[in-house]
Amino acid sequence: MGLFNKKKNYIRINPNRYTNSQEIAKPAVPDNMWAKCPSCKRTLYTKEIGAEKVCPHCGYNFRISAWERLALTIDEKSLEEWDTGIIEKNPIDFPDYPEKIAETKKKTGLDEAVLTGKATIEGTAFAIGVMDTNFIMGSMGTVVGEKITRLFERATKEKLAVVLFTASGGARMQEGIFSLMQMAKISAAVKRHSNTGLLYITVLTDPTTGGVTASFAMDGDIILAEPQSQIGFAGRRVIEQTIRQKLPDDFQKAEFLLAHGFIDQIVPRTELKSRLKSLLELHQQESWCQNE
Repeated sequence: MGLFNKKKNYIRINPNRYTNSQEIAKPAVPDNMWAKCPSCKRTLYTKEIGAEKVCPHCGYNFRISAWERLALTIDEKSLEEWDTGIIEKNPIDFPDYPEKIAETKKKTGLDEAVLTGKATIEGTAFAIGVMDTNFIMGSMGTVVGEKITRLFERATKEKLAVVLFTASGGARMQEGIFSLMQMAKISAAVKRHSNTGLLYITVLTDPTTGGVTASFAMDGDIILAEPQSQIGFAGRRVIEQTIRQKLPDDFQKAEFLLAHGFIDQIVPRTELKSRLKSLLELHQQESWCQNE
């Protein structure tokens, strides 16, 4: 009888132990855990691409934000941001444009599609501009044009070299002809900066297209590019329909432009900081020699 009367400890299941305000935890995959490389089409574990966001298989450089770019390029806490708070206008009364600008500012934490200022790389000071495709595809409006123009004007005054990272879909259609006018405005400021013997380095990233390519992106004394970046003016399909010819598969890629003499060098993102440091130091040493 003792055998049958012996009690054992069991885990009691109470189906009502969850209240209405509680939910049973469901298995879920964390956001941004996987990424697909636009170049080789492989699915990648995000830890594989690292902080630099470079595909380990084909070397493609993923698009990154302006803040991520700064973290990889300049000395920590060295940025002195310039010309924030410039108010956008709606020169052609494009529907809902002011609301779109306000929403994008809140979403990205950016002042506009380009961030400008002064920074250092291992102590070497220079002026820097970084475009960000998260802000209306990095499009060039009047405020972008004004900020980049002021960047060159202040760099000229303070005798600083300029490094500008381009990433843009081109002119901002919401501002019409006013956007296109920024091409000449910025190029004029670049020329005044150049006339004083100061260095201008452009780093073309994916994508650099439209009016940005047709102006200040290709005005640099030294033009660098990240691997496999799309760089061009008109779209591939538009060109093919116009000339009625099939374009090469690598057309408008950084490697194609390098082979045809449009850019000076392709530099992997992991090497960009050291390459920029070397170029800035060489320019600084040359300036000292000329002044002596």
